[in-house]
Amino acid sequence: MNGRTALPYFLFYISAAFVLYVYVGYPILLSLWSRIASRKAHKSSYELPVSIIIAAYNEAAAIERKILNLLELDYPASKMQVILSLDGPTDGTESIARQYEFDTARMQVLVLRHHGGKADALNQAVEQTSGSILVFGDARQLLDRAAVRELVANFQDPTVGGVTGELMLVDGSGKESGDAVGLYWRYEKALRSMESDIHSTLGATGALYAIRRELYKPIPVHTILDDVAIPMNVVLGGKRIVFERAARAYDCVDNSTGAEFTRKVRTLTGNFQLLRQMPELLNPRRNPVFSQFVSHKVGRLLVPYFLMLLFLSNPFLQGTAYQGLFVLQCGWYLLAFAGAILTIRRASSPGGRMKGLALFPYTFTLLNWAAVVGLYHFLRSKPDAWSGRAAAELSDIA
Repeated sequence: MNGRTALPYFLFYISAAFVLYVYVGYPILLSLWSRIASRKAHKSSYELPVSIIIAAYNEAAAIERKILNLLELDYPASKMQVILSLDGPTDGTESIARQYEFDTARMQVLVLRHHGGKADALNQAVEQTSGSILVFGDARQLLDRAAVRELVANFQDPTVGGVTGELMLVDGSGKESGDAVGLYWRYEKALRSMESDIHSTLGATGALYAIRRELYKPIPVHTILDDVAIPMNVVLGGKRIVFERAARAYDCVDNSTGAEFTRKVRTLTGNFQLLRQMPELLNPRRNPVFSQFVSHKVGRLLVPYFLMLLFLSNPFLQGTAYQGLFVLQCGWYLLAFAGAILTIRRASSPGGRMKGLALFPYTFTLLNWAAVVGLYHFLRSKPDAWSGRAAAELSDIA
């Protein structure tokens, strides 16, 4: 076998090994690692003063429900400050929020007159905080009554600099979603839980997370993923970000193909941006979770290109086994195409076995294509498309 004929085999096996490591090998490694070197946070009843920050743009349809949800949290009112940081809303969000500003020591509405983006809204809100713990959330997700209490309990451990809650994706009946997106999200949360047990998660869920006030570093105005940049600043500062399953936020699965794809593109674009803004994340001497970051975050950005190499090199390989693998790859992408058709036509059913089989390849393929489009958007540098409400949408599943 000469060099020319060996090249397709090399590309095929390297690509297969990379994809399998990112989605199968890395989880197995995490499982073994977390069992051998587990570092679970020490929790206890702890009631530190907290400042809850909700950054929002045009959220007239959701802001009142969110405010009422926050006011019903099981946490001492004297130790809880709520700041609604409104990023130049134009739909009446401000007037609705002002109705609840009857106790400014507890509820404060901060209105930015110029629409500068979520990162700017967060930075300005933090300047108004009085609590020693900052709790961040979005307007659309509702919190469990004990969510903040469960987050704060982890700060009894001095090694903990931040805590992320658990985002529960629910279907129309209020149960945890069992469709392709829901299953993929459960897989993602399992990874975060194991990473937390070893050292730290690689970010947080934007729906609910908290950090120590003194660890907050202002983030660049056009930052896309505040829920990764802020926690990773904490990790680079020498503290841990842990995953707390008992602190829950709830959101409904959006069956809109366009909305789902837009969120994925935004998230993956944000990962590329993060590498530019925080190059120290790729420095093993500076980043204590370097191997996890490269395996989880960077690996996901590279998988689409290895999938392409896997597919394109396969036809050049000789042998029945290789032909069979090529047929399997073709079948996978045909299922993905079928899933796209089912989703577009809204003909899928969560309980349908065959439809579920079609939708998982579709979800997986869509996610990886979003990484390619995300790189394109990053290279075009269009920060205006990522501010405001788009920045507050569900973006964890990537």
